Amino acid sequence: MYEAAASAGYEGVQLVLEAPRLAELPFDSERKLMTTLHREDGKTLAYTKGAPESLLPRCASQWTREGEQAIKPDSILEVADKMAANGLRVLAVACRTWAEPPSPLASEVVEQSLCFLGLVGLMDPPRPEALHAVELCKTAGIAPVMITGDHPATARAIAVRLGIVEHGEKVLTGQELDRMSLEEFEQLVEEVRVYARVAPEQKIKIVKALQDKGEFVAMTGDGVNDAPALKRANIGVAMGKIGTDVAREASHMVLLDDNFATIVAAVREGRRIFDNIRKFIKYTMTSNSAEIWTLFLAPFLLLPIPLLPIHILWINLVTDGLPGLALAVEPEERGIMHRPPRPPRESIFAHGMWQHMLWIGLLMGGVSLLSQAWAYYTGSAHWQSMVFTVLTLSQMGHVLAIRSESESLFRQGFFSNMPLLGAFLLTFALQMAVVYVPVLQPIFKTAPLDADELALCLALSSVVFFAVEIEKWMRRRGWIYRENESSSRRLG
Repeated sequence: MYEAAASAGYEGVQLVLEAPRLAELPFDSERKLMTTLHREDGKTLAYTKGAPESLLPRCASQWTREGEQAIKPDSILEVADKMAANGLRVLAVACRTWAEPPSPLASEVVEQSLCFLGLVGLMDPPRPEALHAVELCKTAGIAPVMITGDHPATARAIAVRLGIVEHGEKVLTGQELDRMSLEEFEQLVEEVRVYARVAPEQKIKIVKALQDKGEFVAMTGDGVNDAPALKRANIGVAMGKIGTDVAREASHMVLLDDNFATIVAAVREGRRIFDNIRKFIKYTMTSNSAEIWTLFLAPFLLLPIPLLPIHILWINLVTDGLPGLALAVEPEERGIMHRPPRPPRESIFAHGMWQHMLWIGLLMGGVSLLSQAWAYYTGSAHWQSMVFTVLTLSQMGHVLAIRSESESLFRQGFFSNMPLLGAFLLTFALQMAVVYVPVLQPIFKTAPLDADELALCLALSSVVFFAVEIEKWMRRRGWIYRENESSSRRLG
């Protein structure tokens, strides 16, 4: 508005000198108005701006080219509705002249019998990235909900532009919300995507209704009055730039760039991190269970103890260390934002993870013991080096296969996680060095394997890799580990 006045030849600096401000009635969410009083030519001028539907009932006349005339509120509201339908935020402006400063300085006195001056339309277009962010929300099972103090037509126009609602869908206003009990509101809260002319305190009612319906709610806000709703939401997100200190203190998270797309990006990154945590746990626990099965079952198969303490330490240090760390930088899986949210109380071992750790660990132990049994009963003196090598290389095959919970490694590509590929090659080289480098053999109590023994070790250790690939193939077809889809979450 300042820039619009300047373009019309009214400089703010000069106006401050000609009509200095005497007092102010600040904006509040109940009146939806703001008034400033100025001294000019010995008179007091009061200028009021605010929502058209709030200001027009306080106007007794309107200013035209012919001067002050009787007001026609219906025609003015019709124009305001058309402007709002085009996505403009509409403000009405009025004034009143006083011979002396009004007393008392209250809304009931100052903001009455005004002369309507005109409407101002403010264009506040959504950021270009917001449309894509809303699309990602919807594909990810997150239902975005707009809560605004704007005119219902403005809210609908912006929501349609962003893809939050379609043309003709219901927009619930704060007045309608006031007339509903919480029980009545809960009957339709899951159907409403846009709220207009909502007071900040009504956000609590919206949050509570959604939570009562079992939804997990993230709420954004910036004002002092938003603090209770931010506190009540499952995740309160305060604006870092325009947010008040109270809002930031009440929130669980502060958005530094005030950009909704950043929240969606955080959801995406959070899913990637959680997936990688699951992969790391799956890899480590499976490897450890394989070592336990190998040591535990050998005596029952009338076999000597297959591994020495230094072998176990080597496996834990090398195979669990480098590849496990490389899993932390695994890129996000395809379709990460096309799956429903995880239920908040869901175990990290859900979706067949503990079954995988159990049977793959047993399979690793089985192939390791098979190599030991073959070598031991055929009279080979290298049986301990063979079981040590098979167990180590089995874990390397396992770490390659679990890079995705459902997608094949051949579709992912071997080079999509270069740190993991490097860790795999380094671990393989170190294992071969332990077996074949003479200076290391006395330390690790190993012996060099001949070509047939090494080929058998490679063949048996690859069984784990192909077993996991078959498991993922069955998962893609829905034959195993089918879970109920979780309910959607909402961002207000």
